[in-house]
Amino acid sequence: MADKANNLALSAFEILGPIMVGPSSSHTAGALRCAQVAASLLDSSIQSVRFTLWNSFAQTYQGHGTDRALVAGIMGFATDDKRIRNAFDIAREQGLHYEFVIGGENSALHPNTVDIEMTNSESLKATVRGESLGGGKIRISRINDVSVDISGAYCTLFVAHRDVPGALAALTGLLAEVHVNIAFCSTYRTEAGGQAYSVFETDQHYTAESFLSKVRSLDLVDYASFIEVPGTESFQHSQESNPYLFANGSELLSLCREYSLNIGSVMMQREQILTNKAFCSEHMRSVVQTMKEETTEPINRPQTSLGGFIGGEAQKINTNQAQYAESLMGTSQTNAVARAMAVLERSASMGVIVAAPTAGSAGVVPGCILSVADHISATENELHEALFCASAIGYLLSTNACVAGAEGGCQAEVGSAAAMAAAALVQMLGGTPRQCLDAASIALSNLLGLVCDPVGGLVEVPCQNRNAIGVAAAFSSAQLALSGIPSLVSFDEMAQVLLEVGHALPSTLRETALGGIATAPSALHACKHCNTCK
Repeated sequence: MADKANNLALSAFEILGPIMVGPSSSHTAGALRCAQVAASLLDSSIQSVRFTLWNSFAQTYQGHGTDRALVAGIMGFATDDKRIRNAFDIAREQGLHYEFVIGGENSALHPNTVDIEMTNSESLKATVRGESLGGGKIRISRINDVSVDISGAYCTLFVAHRDVPGALAALTGLLAEVHVNIAFCSTYRTEAGGQAYSVFETDQHYTAESFLSKVRSLDLVDYASFIEVPGTESFQHSQESNPYLFANGSELLSLCREYSLNIGSVMMQREQILTNKAFCSEHMRSVVQTMKEETTEPINRPQTSLGGFIGGEAQKINTNQAQYAESLMGTSQTNAVARAMAVLERSASMGVIVAAPTAGSAGVVPGCILSVADHISATENELHEALFCASAIGYLLSTNACVAGAEGGCQAEVGSAAAMAAAALVQMLGGTPRQCLDAASIALSNLLGLVCDPVGGLVEVPCQNRNAIGVAAAFSSAQLALSGIPSLVSFDEMAQVLLEVGHALPSTLRETALGGIATAPSALHACKHCNTCK
């Protein structure tokens, strides 16, 4: 996990986001972002690239669209660019040569790891190791065989230079000249007096070519480049000036009491200071608009997924609700389930969705919140606060546990999404902040141990049905908490349990398609007739 300082600065829109092309936030959006960062290290256009895939990436890269996403990232596509689906064809048209190598299993590496070897038009080479952490978040851990730690969440100045006295002073002096504030600074070296790399993560977007020219003109500098991942947010304000930062559920409750605010309002205040009020409002409207589209379009116009395993299920739930809803789930929950399944259908056909907190669990939060919002005629502000409440829970789970299936199983994805939705539902219906956390804890406890076993490595089966079950868990947990039934285990403790259980799951049950439902005879038979990975 990232260090605490970076955790505190994580945007709500990295939890309700990124807005992306499906099917997987870690294997598609995260992979794309790793390639984007890698490509930014070479000035001229990249002519050839080799991707070496490790662990979960190696097992399911074709079914998850990881291969297309990596190529798209090298070409500079954004996570929501619909051209990702056709990345191979576009690459060939542009003269980009690419190849994929299976690195296999390596327990010393993150479950979602890729090594990227690039050569540009000037025959310059660079190697980058990227890790996809879940929910579209990434880390660059090696550059040219030197260990580094770059998140891409900030506008980052990367400088390759000789390890000589005064190097850092010269570089920081140039940043001071242009009034750029350094949020974080790290220097890595091969040996004393040898090759060194300095990484400056800054609060401001400052990518002027004239500034880069000054840096590159220093005798000690070999190379300099700006690294910025489109879609991530660089924060304009010092973290120390933000009174709404929190690192766990206990601190969140204290802020709610101190300022007499609900969880959503605290998270909104936090976000407005980290970014700015106008950006915050505009981005939330984009999130809501995408959520409304992703939860309704597949109901009206079903589309078959890439693997052909799903398509039309959301419409069936919607069509049959008059017959079954009253006796079983009720109208509101039935609508929520239909909407949740619609999101997975859209994602699995490489449509645009909002990861919440991941693509594989993206249906639960919008399905629950939008359904109940319609039922209670919630205002725009109430809807936004509910989504901020969900993002607060997702933020805590992302930083204190995990939300990636490759790291913690489906309990980390659908379990986290159900917890986020449960808390938001409680808030929407007038519950207290503590009841929100109780609901989140109850939801997690009842999905604990849920494995990630995608058939054929595709985010289709059982993923779509599990989003429906996540909705049911969120509704039930919210009603229990609102009825005055607390969780014996606190939210913070449950987050720790989630992490421990996730790490205890064998790798075969963490998004590799090597165990669970994925190995059932019917699943294997279905895979033989799927052309996605061929």
